[in-house]
Amino acid sequence: MKDIINKFETSLKTLGKKLATDFNSVIKQVTVDTLGWTALVALQAVTVPSLLGLMSGLTDTTPPIDMVIILWVAMGLFYLKALLEKNMVALIILGFGFIGQSLLMALIFFK
Repeated sequence: MKDIINKFETSLKTLGKKLATDFNSVIKQVTVDTLGWTALVALQAVTVPSLLGLMSGLTDTTPPIDMVIILWVAMGLFYLKALLEKNMVALIILGFGFIGQSLLMALIFFK
């Protein structure tokens, strides 16, 4: 009877360690993915304040063209990365970013 109880305790300890290890790896992956998606949103929001200020008439200056070009190149590279990784969340975020940036610029330049 003692032998069965010892085996049961050993099995529970092994299961507990495995669950803790699996939980830690899942949490790390979720955190890494969430930080990546947040970085994509922050990258796309770089020109939004200046474009909204330009649209509302608070300022006359457009964002520097080199900043806009670097932003679009970075978004394009992240889009290729997401395509290769088959990361649908990043593809959707980047798609909305391209659409949003294009609409803001169109509203400004074709006013």
